[in-house]
Amino acid sequence: MNDLDDIHPEEIAHKELRWRVLALALIFILAVGMALMLYPAVFATPTRGTIHAVLFGFCALSGLLMIDYLVDRHILICRLRGRLAARDNAIQRVKQHASSKFLASLPALDDFTNRLSLQFRRVSGVDQPLSVLAIKIELRPDVCNLTEAPVVYADAGLAVLRRMRGEDSLYLIEPGAYGILLPRISTHAAEVIKSRLEEQLRDAAGLVPRFNFSVRLINYPDQAKSADDMLKAIRPCLGSRPN
Repeated sequence: MNDLDDIHPEEIAHKELRWRVLALALIFILAVGMALMLYPAVFATPTRGTIHAVLFGFCALSGLLMIDYLVDRHILICRLRGRLAARDNAIQRVKQHASSKFLASLPALDDFTNRLSLQFRRVSGVDQPLSVLAIKIELRPDVCNLTEAPVVYADAGLAVLRRMRGEDSLYLIEPGAYGILLPRISTHAAEVIKSRLEEQLRDAAGLVPRFNFSVRLINYPDQAKSADDMLKAIRPCLGSRPN
């Protein structure tokens, strides 16, 4: 395993400061202690010159040692930060590419409306229920920037997929808005699925939530009498294309 995998960028500054202070304190204590031990012996002798120069040279060398340590640590930390930044950028590019491919693979709004009409005709003909879940994802600008939007939307979509049945279908209505068709699902059963999806989305958002979300449930025949009624009920998630 790469040693960099265990290093978090936010911890570098704290660790750097702690070790710098500790090392400088040790060097300073040793240098001052040695100088204090030599001072009486040097200045107690009547002769001046070489031995005094040796003491002053020792003090100057100690100061240069501290400066050299600071410069060396600074260069090392800069290199480490550069490697971490390069690794994080590479990981972010891979995540964005994978997220964009996932979002592009989902059926869009036209497929959603066509499939909803088809499913409605099918279940209404045999007197079965049909539920629709509309999920709206909104980025938190204080946590995420716009460049991270595809990754956040994809994470939310994958979290939803993990709670879906095999016969359910997921659609990308617009960026940040998903539609789910739940054939033969009553209002009560859909409420259970909705609560599980909300729990999964909270986990996907993280401890410091990257996004806020809302989930709207519409059921036929309890809350809507036609496919158009169901589309109108989830209109807030359809953006500028409600029909």
